[in-house]
Amino acid sequence: MMKAEKLFAGVLAAGMLAMASAPAVWAEGETITVNDDISVSSDYDWTRFADDNITLNVYNWGLYISDGSDDSVDVLSAFEELTGIKVNYTTFDSNESLYAKMKSGGATYDVIFPSDYMVGKMAAEGMLAPLDYKNIPNFAQIGEEYLGWDFDPDNLYSVPYTWGTTGLIYNTTLVDEAPTSWAALWDVQYANNVLMFNNSRDAYAIAAKKLGYSLNPASVEEVETVMQELKTQKSVVQAYVMDEIFDKMEGGEAAMAPYYAGDALTMIEENPDLAFVHPSEGVNFFVDSMCIPANSNNKEAAELFINYMCEPSVGLANCDYIGYSTPITAVWEQLDDDLKYNEIAYPGEEVMNNAEVFTTLPDEINAALDSQWSEMKSYEGRQWLDGRGAAGAGAGHILLQYLAQTAQKSARRLLTYREKPQAGPAVSFLHFPGQRAIILRIDKNSVLSDSDKEGPLCRNRLPLIPNAILYTATTATITAM
Repeated sequence: MMKAEKLFAGVLAAGMLAMASAPAVWAEGETITVNDDISVSSDYDWTRFADDNITLNVYNWGLYISDGSDDSVDVLSAFEELTGIKVNYTTFDSNESLYAKMKSGGATYDVIFPSDYMVGKMAAEGMLAPLDYKNIPNFAQIGEEYLGWDFDPDNLYSVPYTWGTTGLIYNTTLVDEAPTSWAALWDVQYANNVLMFNNSRDAYAIAAKKLGYSLNPASVEEVETVMQELKTQKSVVQAYVMDEIFDKMEGGEAAMAPYYAGDALTMIEENPDLAFVHPSEGVNFFVDSMCIPANSNNKEAAELFINYMCEPSVGLANCDYIGYSTPITAVWEQLDDDLKYNEIAYPGEEVMNNAEVFTTLPDEINAALDSQWSEMKSYEGRQWLDGRGAAGAGAGHILLQYLAQTAQKSARRLLTYREKPQAGPAVSFLHFPGQRAIILRIDKNSVLSDSDKEGPLCRNRLPLIPNAILYTATTATITAM
């Protein structure tokens, strides 16, 4: 069950640590100042590895740390200055890619940042080292509402880094009304203008919520049902993305996408035409954590790094830059009010009471999810649409996705309907920003003639469908503009 009451209550905290302008030196009192922005607890031996020539390999999500860009605080360079430990910092874009990299044995890391269910999966497979909390006293800074979850009930392997929710980010200039449901991601009026998660758990969760299921599948049959729903969505999806979403949504290249609330704040700051909602069916609440792989060569130094990341000044710098929500009690207290009370970053009771956490799935269900996801991604089938844009039977239709892709790729030409048919099939319209395309019914039992192959539809490189007749100028005229 969700700890919604605790989550909604927020985190309460101690006051702000004093910060002074000085290089990394021992300071009088309770803190050590590293630079103008970072000060750390003085009752911790930060320099015990300074002469050991250690390099920590840190593997984190993209755009998920304050790194000195855009006038942010460079928390990694401050760590190196404070401790004498070098950091080799690289990024991944999904829990699944993190897992695959770790499982392959192609690289050795000292600190990684998996999400809840992946913590549980990796711990069960012996891929994580138990933590020695004598080396992580700042664990006490973490609010209790972010501890003790099913994926790591005793926090043997994980220290919370950030938390957040999923939702819908959309472009207000391309979407007439604010979406309230995950079903908007299946709406044919946004064909080729929808982005979708390029990872199995997040994508599955959205389709599951749309259908009224838990985002944690209860059976292989349930996985199959939900993945079928994702197959039906493919005809409207422009691309499956992770970090690519930033360029696409900020650049106005898509109408809507599901994504993480913290990243939504970043995108909205870059493009004020963007907005974010939590769909009514419910959302995912997630906790991203810091863990140490079992094969780390520098476990104690890695624990020192985790302790540093839990310092309030470091946590504040990270939250200010990446926009994600903090589990560190003292950090929330220090946030600017516009972030502290932001409904995207810190949603209210209605959202949190309707949120779910990913659990670690049984092997059978996890295997089914992986295989069904791969099948869905390679699925080439298309939905036939009737005159109302719904899935139809009987006579076939020009395929929605083919039409969408062609209209976009063909120099964004406008396909315009010139003459209403006096008789015969219904006509469906597919809307793009600034343009309109047409879907005409075809007779799947007819044979394509030579004249039809030279018709306007074919000249504009719309796909030919075997054993089908395309209506031409006698029914409607399609002109490339």
